[in-house]
Amino acid sequence: MSHPKIAPAEWTVMEVLWKEATLSAAEVIEVLERESDWRPKTIRTLLDRLVRKGVVSREKRAGCYRYSPKVGRAECIRKERQSFLGRFFGGDLAPMVANFLDDRETTPEDIERLRRLLDERARKGDSQ
Repeated sequence: MSHPKIAPAEWTVMEVLWKEATLSAAEVIEVLERESDWRPKTIRTLLDRLVRKGVVSREKRAGCYRYSPKVGRAECIRKERQSFLGRFFGGDLAPMVANFLDDRETTPEDIERLRRLLDERARKGDSQ
């Protein structure tokens, strides 16, 4: 499913919904008031935006609206990853990895883990 870009504040709301599946606005507000300094009106505005974007559904049950994610977290991460790679590295994976490696100290464990991931990917490619 294609979906519009989710802003960082909206992503925070989505994380709550992905964790709990279906919540009322009051329940989302309760969770986010513990984790942020957002006012209830701000949270309701974010929920409304997510509904308008089509990534959250709103259903009236027992006199109150219940909100549920319409897209999965893994799908959103995949879309964000593809967008990032395209915008900053022209879709080319190698320069992105090199850039990340340049920005932080790499331990021998990091390098070994990367080798294993690349070897595993190469094996999967060979069997296709």
